Amino acid sequence: MRTDSVKTKGRVLLLCGDPAGLQRQFQGEDLPLEQVRLRDYVSVDEIAPGWVCYYFGQRLEDFPYLGLLCDGAFPVHEGFVKRGGFEVAVSGKRHGIGSPREAAPYAERASGIRIVIAESFDPAYRACCHSLGLLTSTDLSLVDRIRGGEAIPMSAFTDGLDALTAEIIRQGGLFDFTRARRDGTAMIPVPSRGPAPMTYGEKILARAARNGAGRGLASVAPGDGILVKADWRFSHETVTPLAVAMLRKGLGEEVPMEDPGTILAFRDHLTFMGRFYTQDEGQPGLMEVARRIKKLQEEFCAANGIRLHGDVADGGCEGICHLLMAERYALPGQVIVGTDSHTSHSGALGALAFGVGAADIATAWVTGDVRVTVPPTVLVRLKGHLQPGVYAKDLVLHLLTLPFFRDGHVRGHIIEYAGEALGALQIDERATLTNMAADFGAFAGVMAPDEETVRYLAERRGARFALEPWMAGDPGAAYADHLEVDCGRVVPMLASPGFAGNGLPLDSLDRDVPVDIAYVGSCTGAKRADLQKVYDVVKWGLDRGLTVPLRVQFFIQLGSEDVRAHAESQGWLDAFEAAGARVLGPGCGACINAGPGVSTRAEQVTISAINRNNPGRSGPGQVWLASPATVAASALRGSICGFRALAGTP
Repeated sequence: MRTDSVKTKGRVLLLCGDPAGLQRQFQGEDLPLEQVRLRDYVSVDEIAPGWVCYYFGQRLEDFPYLGLLCDGAFPVHEGFVKRGGFEVAVSGKRHGIGSPREAAPYAERASGIRIVIAESFDPAYRACCHSLGLLTSTDLSLVDRIRGGEAIPMSAFTDGLDALTAEIIRQGGLFDFTRARRDGTAMIPVPSRGPAPMTYGEKILARAARNGAGRGLASVAPGDGILVKADWRFSHETVTPLAVAMLRKGLGEEVPMEDPGTILAFRDHLTFMGRFYTQDEGQPGLMEVARRIKKLQEEFCAANGIRLHGDVADGGCEGICHLLMAERYALPGQVIVGTDSHTSHSGALGALAFGVGAADIATAWVTGDVRVTVPPTVLVRLKGHLQPGVYAKDLVLHLLTLPFFRDGHVRGHIIEYAGEALGALQIDERATLTNMAADFGAFAGVMAPDEETVRYLAERRGARFALEPWMAGDPGAAYADHLEVDCGRVVPMLASPGFAGNGLPLDSLDRDVPVDIAYVGSCTGAKRADLQKVYDVVKWGLDRGLTVPLRVQFFIQLGSEDVRAHAESQGWLDAFEAAGARVLGPGCGACINAGPGVSTRAEQVTISAINRNNPGRSGPGQVWLASPATVAASALRGSICGFRALAGTP
């Protein structure tokens, strides 16, 4: 139902960095905004820690902000927000950074929060709020107006947004909009533009846009709100149940799926959970909830004719969703949406792939399309070539240190990679670049297909694919910004614990850092090319009688069954085990804090090839990020080091 204003009767919760200030609010005191230090960079992991995703539906009302870290403490406990009667939450910069984990804003909404106000938002988080009907604003002056009992006009929450998103918000969220759309009462604005030069990503969106009678628009431009036909829609098990629950509540129990042959589901995040956890991490019944998730996903897929890539008999799963999408499904020019920020992995093949939340995927199951506000595009031109021993993960960690990325120039944008350095990178390496576009806060990462794309499709799938003339940006296309990177100057990198942007050159590490755990795995560390680099290091060590010290746990988790078959055929797995590594079947595992490789004590140090090292992301310990090769070298040394240092070469 469309509304013109909103008035709250509840309280305002200021998410401050002082745990005592939060406790005072939970005890009934309302703090003046000007007297608190608002928390910046409140991540989705803090709003809804990973284990919260095992729950779905109204149970989430007790969980918002349980992971909120304030001066080393976690002052929010189960049920605090709901019992406090809060309807408005306020924080500082970049509220909701991380993946499009809709459990986070859903938990806020379920607890009674109707409005979130912050100095700025992560775009993916804010898009999830729009879908759920959770209102957002960057106007901190609204706090006093709300406390004063003023009815706030809906325009305060829609100004500056495209017409389609504004209509969704006025309707009360995506499900109400979809019902109105089915009833023929929703306003669906369609941009009307003539032909114009476009970037590669814009061309994909223009070709896939719904235009009322079919597909395709002459052109699109940043800021246009459009509905886009998706070639593939996928979800994994930590989101599928929430999406199903939202679908049934929002649109009914028996809603037919649109083209179920292009819907996929994956069980990859929790595959190893039962083999690792000996207790429920302080949450009684967590394992039972995980089993319910598995059962619900299987029943939903079977009932609707949806392909589920699930467990395999000898351990693990068929593969991490992002790897399988690239290995088996994605094609250049396609639109791919998935319930994970790292969906942009498939951008390495020239697809426009991006993460969406549970509400978006649930309605996409029914309509076949997703709503998109056309993002601006930034061009990152990779000049020269990476030096020997420097890999795509090093390049990403280097990019994250640059002001261009740290200062938000790519936030919410499509990153289009180009330049001669790409020519020397295999698709697996390119996928690390596009995958971690999410860790820049970008909408997606993409690169125009080339002969390497054709080679990959032929090698991995036996597919003949012909490049088409339109598959590149147009001369004269308008980019929001551009950056040239001299890849020859990039060196092996690390990211210190807490944030992937805490990058530093490996050689600048000025102290010995012993490691307890070394982990190679996840969607940025478990591809064929990643394991090839690990094997090169391990083989060098074995040839010299060097194995992993007994005090170090070295885990190598495969990305897919396809990767396992290749690794076996090359003899890599035997070498890994001979060196003292434990080889694990495919799954997300330690990257999602759900499998071997996570720390169990705060004092433990992990060197990891995963893509994020947010607090608690892979256990309570300290997680350093590095390339798979550096992880392998550190495992053999027993402390953080690169291969050159291990080999004693300058």
